[in-house]
Amino acid sequence: MRRPDLRHVDWRSLWRGLVIRDTAGAGRIVPPTGFTAQLTLLTAGAMAFLAVFALALSMATGRLADRWSQSLAQTVTIRVSAPADRIEAQTGAVMAMLKQTPGIAEARMLPQDELESLLTPWFGPDVPIEALPVPRLIEIRESGGDFDAEALRLRLEAEVPGAVLDDHTRWRQPLIAAANRLRLLGIVSLGLIAAAGAAMMALAAQSSLAANGQVIRVLRLIGARDVTIAQAFVRRFTRRAGAGALAGTLLGMAGIAILPGMDQAGGFLTGLGFHGWGWLWPLLIPLIAAAVGFFATRWAALRMLRAVP
Repeated sequence: MRRPDLRHVDWRSLWRGLVIRDTAGAGRIVPPTGFTAQLTLLTAGAMAFLAVFALALSMATGRLADRWSQSLAQTVTIRVSAPADRIEAQTGAVMAMLKQTPGIAEARMLPQDELESLLTPWFGPDVPIEALPVPRLIEIRESGGDFDAEALRLRLEAEVPGAVLDDHTRWRQPLIAAANRLRLLGIVSLGLIAAAGAAMMALAAQSSLAANGQVIRVLRLIGARDVTIAQAFVRRFTRRAGAGALAGTLLGMAGIAILPGMDQAGGFLTGLGFHGWGWLWPLLIPLIAAAVGFFATRWAALRMLRAVP
C-alpha cells in the first residue's frame, strides 16, 4: 500500500489553492454538486445561523451582568423600622447622619407612591399602604470610592438601632453569577457548534473521498501526488464551508436585527443583539467556519488517503 505524503503539507501551495482560481482543473475530481455539496453548504449555513444567536446571547448577558453590577453597586438602601411615634425622629437622625457621611452623592427618602409601586406586585394595586407597618426607605447613591458601607452600618447600629443598611450584596452577586453563567453557556454553545460543524464536514469529505477512490487510484498511476489530491478536496470543501457560513451569518444577523427592542419586549429579551461595533463580530463566523472546514477536510483526507491502496 502506498503511503500518502501528507505529513509534510505544503501550506503555501494549499493557501494558493484556496485563494487562486483553479486553472489546472485539479478540483474536477471533487463532485461540484450532489449530496456532499448540499450537506456541506447546509451544515455550514445552519451552524453559522445558530452561532450568530449564541454569540448575541453571550454578548447580551455580558452587558446585562455589567449593567446589574453597576446599577446595584452604586445604590445602597437604609430601612428604618420603629414605632409610629418614633419613626419620624429616627428617620431625621439617619438623614442628618448621611449629610455628614463622605462618598454620598444623594440621599432621599422614597415617597409613598414609589413604595406603593414596590408593594403592588405582592399586594395588588389597591394596597392600603397607610394601614401597613411599612418601614421608611432611604435610597443612597454613591459619589465615588470614599463611601464606606461597613462604617456606616456600624454607626447606624450604635446611634439608630432601628435603621438597617442594605448594600444589595446578597441580590447583586447571584444576579451577576447567573448572567456570567449564561455568558459561559453561550461560549460553550459556540464551541459545540464548531465541533458539530467540523464533524459533519469531515463526514462529507470522507464520503466524497470514498466515492472517488477509483479516480484517486488512476491519478496516482499517472503521477499525481497525494498533496495535490488532498488540495483539491480541501479547496472545494473550505470554499463551500465559507460560502454556506456567510449565507447563514447574514440570515442570522437579519434575524437579530428584526427582533423587537428591549422596551417593546418589556425587558424580556434583555437587549439581545449587537450594539455599535459589535455588529462586526458575527462577520468572523464565516472565516472561522472556513478554517474549521479546512482542518476537518485535511484530517479526513489524511485518514482516507491512507486507506486507499
